[in-house]
Amino acid sequence: MDDTPKTDGDTTEDDGIRVREGDPAELVAVMRVLDAGLLEADAGEVRDRLAAGGCLVAEASGRVVGALVLDGDYVDAVAASPSRRGRGVGTELVRAALDRRGRLVADFDGGVKQFYESLGFDIEERNGDERRFRGVLRGE
Repeated sequence: MDDTPKTDGDTTEDDGIRVREGDPAELVAVMRVLDAGLLEADAGEVRDRLAAGGCLVAEASGRVVGALVLDGDYVDAVAASPSRRGRGVGTELVRAALDRRGRLVADFDGGVKQFYESLGFDIEERNGDERRFRGVLRGE
């Protein structure tokens, strides 16, 4: 008998993280994750993205521990709960988004440049500003 969990397109990590499409009923949980990441996200826009299938969540033990908000192929926001940072949650969210979109674009500041570089984004300064960047990641 095969004990491999079936994910129906979702991803599962060894530490119990599952990435899946977010549900509109999870707006509060998603906003908590984004707020904890000190990201400026409009709750109305996040609600719209959840309803349209443009928000992925990372779930562990039934709790939302990460979120990635998309506008088409543009990454509006990606964050992990403080207790899960540095454990691959953001990486799994970005990989799942890339699998769904085939290409991702993100604007970000220097504080997270290393994260985007580690994922393989092609990065350039935004408008000649050494503190603002734009990155593009293409699927294979």
